[in-house]
Amino acid sequence: MSNAMWTRGVEWLAAASTDPRRCKREWDQGDGIALLEAGRYWDVLSVPDRLGLLTLDLLWQASRPAPGPTLVDTAAHRVGFFLPPDPGSRWIGAGLRRAGRGSWVAVPPPYRAARFLEWLVPPDGTGALHAPVTLELALRQANGTLAVLTPVCGG
Repeated sequence: MSNAMWTRGVEWLAAASTDPRRCKREWDQGDGIALLEAGRYWDVLSVPDRLGLLTLDLLWQASRPAPGPTLVDTAAHRVGFFLPPDPGSRWIGAGLRRAGRGSWVAVPPPYRAARFLEWLVPPDGTGALHAPVTLELALRQANGTLAVLTPVCGG
């Protein structure tokens, strides 16, 4: 990723902060994580990491252009997909959590990992996000694959 893209990604992400300058300082110093409010520029759909990684893999194969910003939390074993804010949307499924207005999301800078947070697809600064319909189809497909792969232990 080029420096110009990183810079644009930083500006785009920091714009979600109440104080973009302080947000950038938090990324440069301390533990490198800023808390940003969801619901203004984006929502985050958080899913269990096995499902999320398989979904991202399907999105890479299926879509042009590249998938939208995607974050992994290795401590919580979750993957977060950044999508357009949509207060009316309902994402229903095992382990699915949506962060919208009123939720805060811990985010590292686009150019490096911080503690247990790392960008799988960093924001490029264009404002590109995951398309909800495309994401939903990939999640369904990944979920079907996992259901086939996961042995069911019956009594």
